[in-house]
Amino acid sequence: MPSPADNSPLKAVLWDMDGTIVDTEPYWIAAERALVEAHGGTWSHEQAMQLVGQSLTFSAGLLQQAGVDLEIRDIIDTLTGAVISSVQRQVPWRPGARELLEELHLAGVRCALVTMSEGPLARQVVASLPRPYFEVLVTGDTVTQGKPHPEAYLTAVEWLQEADPDLALHHCIALEDSVPGVTAAVASGVATVAVPHIVPLPEDERYTLWNSLAGRTVTDLESLLLAGPALRGRAGHAASWGTAGD
Repeated sequence: MPSPADNSPLKAVLWDMDGTIVDTEPYWIAAERALVEAHGGTWSHEQAMQLVGQSLTFSAGLLQQAGVDLEIRDIIDTLTGAVISSVQRQVPWRPGARELLEELHLAGVRCALVTMSEGPLARQVVASLPRPYFEVLVTGDTVTQGKPHPEAYLTAVEWLQEADPDLALHHCIALEDSVPGVTAAVASGVATVAVPHIVPLPEDERYTLWNSLAGRTVTDLESLLLAGPALRGRAGHAASWGTAGD
């Protein structure tokens, strides 16, 4: 991988996976519905929306409340297995994600995957990409506290610092699509870009809203870091809030 320009403020991009790189939410919702119905219950769209971006342990608890008579671990394994099977048949890439990953790779900007999905699914998605873009993978089974807690993002930065002790939070940008994910990224102290997908996100000066990653470049990300916290969110609102829920 080439080295990034010495004057670039951007050293690393921390990527959420589900809903940001791949549109797996329909796979998760289908798996949740099938599991609940197999146990005699019903699963509504509103219930499914409560799980978007949450840790699998949290989600499994809500499925138990909906009537799934299984242990937390068994629920997680069943859901993950179903989603992996769906991904193996077809990887539903989100617009612009692979293109931005490639540009970051060519620019020498390091990438970390920060997902609440567990290792087997994350590795399946990563293996479907044309290059080994991700230097580290922080998955739901490698952290104690899932999103919206910032542990996963702080862990990603710590792991990246092992190869570059000079890397700091202000050199990083997180890309997220959900309320729990954005909350976790903001709480970690890294600059955050919210790209809403399934669930709309409100305006907030703590992060920048983009309606899509399509057409976005390394220069766009560098500009956000150069703008600083005071201007970052304001610029994002002006550019994208009108279509954030699309």
